[in-house]
Amino acid sequence: MGRLLRMQSHPAPAKINLFLAITGRRPDAFHNLVSVAAPLTWGDLIEAEPVAGPSTVSCDQPGVPTDGSNLVLKAAAAFAVATGWQQGVHFTIRKKIPFGAGLGGASTDAVAALRAMNGLSGGLLDREGLLQAAAAVGSDCPLFLAPGPVIMRGRGERIEPLPREAYGRIRGMRVLVFKPGFAVPTPWAYGRLAAEGPKSYVTLAGAEARLSAWLERAGEPIDSLLYNTMERPVFAKFPAVPLLLEQIRGRFGLAPRMSGSGSACFALLHEDVDAGPVEAQIRESWGPSAFVVETRLA
Repeated sequence: MGRLLRMQSHPAPAKINLFLAITGRRPDAFHNLVSVAAPLTWGDLIEAEPVAGPSTVSCDQPGVPTDGSNLVLKAAAAFAVATGWQQGVHFTIRKKIPFGAGLGGASTDAVAALRAMNGLSGGLLDREGLLQAAAAVGSDCPLFLAPGPVIMRGRGERIEPLPREAYGRIRGMRVLVFKPGFAVPTPWAYGRLAAEGPKSYVTLAGAEARLSAWLERAGEPIDSLLYNTMERPVFAKFPAVPLLLEQIRGRFGLAPRMSGSGSACFALLHEDVDAGPVEAQIRESWGPSAFVVETRLA
């Protein structure tokens, strides 16, 4: 198959939304947002190997779709459209990010697949080409091409790096990520938000003002930025989530939030905090099906 066509292996990090303000619904049925999203040092792994025939995908965890609905195969199609490269690839997903968590699991896998195909093809796309291909796959995808936290606007396709000073405040922070035994489908969550009407959204001016206030105050702790519009509709349907978050705030003095459209949540931890009692509280409240992992912001 030639020198360029060899196996590629790429990490697919999870993300959390430190700030997520939904500012309204668009004519194309997507939503506009202002968000600060941060990749984690933990996530999936994508392996890609050239094969004869069409591209395929497999996963080491049951329940992950392996048909055309998987964003990895949508990424393969987008790459082919962008480059004309027709080589079939088999993708293996080594899965750690739980499904329906709001951690970007499907999107990050798709971007890792784009990186793998670009490597296998000899680098047919430059960074701008990869960004365009990623945006064609999904709203959350472009953020995973950045090496660190980003500010997202539009439907998520407009990204810029978090300014250096602000990045320095959060870089490498410990994060406890935890998820109940149930998932929250993203279309349902956004549909529920839209059904509430205009009052459910944050004004664009209000979202930008809150973000600017945090960015402009050198040394301002991250807790003053943390916010998520999606918490209201999800918490109304799944009261076990806000109940636990309130317990964590009261017992441990932390500021836990939900990520994306849920159901995963996170708590940022200072270096001297013992995560063991927090994890014990999570498992006591949510039972043995609760998922918990400690990681760091990239």
